[in-house]
Amino acid sequence: MTWSEVTCNLAPAYILFAQHGWADDNQAMTRLANELLTEDDRTQIVVPCLGYLQTWMRIEPLIQAVEAIATPYLQAYPTTPIKIIGHSMGGLIWLELLNRHPDWWQRIHSLVLVASPVGGADLGRLIDPFNLGIGIASDLGKNRRLIAERIATEIPTLVIAGDWDGGSDGTVTIECTKVAHTQFVCLPGLSHPVLRDHTHVIATIRQFWEDQKIGDRILADPVIQQIRSVPGMTDGHWRDFYRGRVLFELKTGETLRLWKSPFGIYHIFVASPSGDCLYAGFVGWFHTVELRQALKQIAAEHGASSLNP
Repeated sequence: MTWSEVTCNLAPAYILFAQHGWADDNQAMTRLANELLTEDDRTQIVVPCLGYLQTWMRIEPLIQAVEAIATPYLQAYPTTPIKIIGHSMGGLIWLELLNRHPDWWQRIHSLVLVASPVGGADLGRLIDPFNLGIGIASDLGKNRRLIAERIATEIPTLVIAGDWDGGSDGTVTIECTKVAHTQFVCLPGLSHPVLRDHTHVIATIRQFWEDQKIGDRILADPVIQQIRSVPGMTDGHWRDFYRGRVLFELKTGETLRLWKSPFGIYHIFVASPSGDCLYAGFVGWFHTVELRQALKQIAAEHGASSLNP
C-alpha cells in the first residue's frame, strides 16, 4: 500500500475550521464545533486561538496566522472537503483568506458567517471615520461585500445574524451582515457574544449542512446596490426608520426616505411597498453631495413618481 493510499484511508470526512473574532479567544468556538459533531463524525476540528490582545491590533497578522495553521491541513488531506465557520471578525478573516486562495474554493463544502460585519462595522467607522488606520477599527470598518458576493456565487454560504434590539445584535447591525447570493437567517433575541455557540445557531448550521437552501435567499437589489456604492455609505440600524421623510416612490412601490440627525448625519432608508424597512444606511458630512447625486440618479432610472428636495 502506498503512502497516498494510507493517507486517504486515514483522512477525515471533513475538515472544520471554526474561527473566533475580535476581543475573544477560541473557547466558545471550540464548544460550537464540538456540539456540531455526532459521535461517529470523522471531522477534523481546527479552532485557532489568535490571542485576545492581538485581535485589537490589525487584521493582517491574524489572516497570516490562520493561513499558516490551515495550510498544513489542506496539504495533508488534499481531497478532504472543508467546512468553515467564522464568528464576527473570524468570518472577515476567512473572506480575506479565500480571496487570496481561489484554488481552495473547489474544496469548500460550505461557508458560514455568524454576525460578521461584511459591509463594514458602523462602530469601526465611527472610531476611524477618515480611515487613518486606527487599530482594528479600520479593518472592521472596511467593506468586504464585493469579495463576499464573489465567493458566495461559487461557495454555498450561510449568513446568520442576531436581532437583539430591532436592528442589530447589540454590536453589529443586521444590514452589514447581508450579502447577495447567500442564504440568510436572522435569529431574534440573540446578542453578538451569545451567537458564538447558542443552540439555535448550532441547529441552523446543522440544517444548512443538510439543506443549503434554508433561510431567505439574499438577492442583489439594484437600488440598494446604488445606495451602498455612495462614498462613505455605512450600513445602519433600523431604529430611526420611522423618522425618515419620504423622498419619492419608485415604480416598484418601494419608497426612499431620508432623515437628518441632530448631528447633521444623513440617514437613508429603503422601504417596501407595505412600509417595512428593507435597507438603512448613513453617510458623514463629507459625502452629502454624493448621496444627493445618487438619489437623483435613482429617481431618474427607476421611475420615481415625485422628488422632494
